[in-house]
Amino acid sequence: MRIQVLYFAVFRERVGRPDEDLELPAGATVADALTVLGARHASIAQLRGRFRIAVNQHFVDEGHVLGERDELALIPPVAGGVTDRHVLLSSEVLSLDRCLAAVTNAEMGGVVTFTGVVRRHSRGATIEHLEYEAYGAMAVKTMTALCEEIEAEVAGARLAVEHRVGHLLVGDVAVVIAAAAPHRAEAFTACRAMIDRLKDRVPIWKKEVGDDGAEWIGLGP
Repeated sequence: MRIQVLYFAVFRERVGRPDEDLELPAGATVADALTVLGARHASIAQLRGRFRIAVNQHFVDEGHVLGERDELALIPPVAGGVTDRHVLLSSEVLSLDRCLAAVTNAEMGGVVTFTGVVRRHSRGATIEHLEYEAYGAMAVKTMTALCEEIEAEVAGARLAVEHRVGHLLVGDVAVVIAAAAPHRAEAFTACRAMIDRLKDRVPIWKKEVGDDGAEWIGLGP
């Protein structure tokens, strides 16, 4: 089968073209496509795990199965941090694997992760769903600054984070964090600091909708 690959920003510059066609066997996944592209273009292999993938204008994971004439786009990080920093605010499903890929290397002896999931009960109410709203550009900028701040405080630490916005049901993942460091104590410290400071300082707001009505959290009685 044949798919079309689209390149933007850093990929377009490094590959030297805005798009190209790619022949793959039937049943191939996004991961298979990236492997072929990585063998063809060194820059894609080097940056793998540091960018998002969209198929037919929808974000997908590497396990997504491709079809004939699909449009696969390599999406580099948006402005708000250095190009190899993984900070993402998205209405799409989050990926802990992307965060892990962004922080792990041969020097990291400890990797700690946090996954925040929408729970059924909160403050005595039964939750139907949550609505997350963010000041997008500022949220990305602040999460990036928090990564840099904590990495400066915790020796050898490296952080990556993704946060969801929009309509989330019970069981949906709202936030994922990966923290890596040469030793486990520093990895635990960095991960804990990130979630605590994120909840305190990043302009992301949560409305709980449940059996007793709806309420924006943090405004008090």
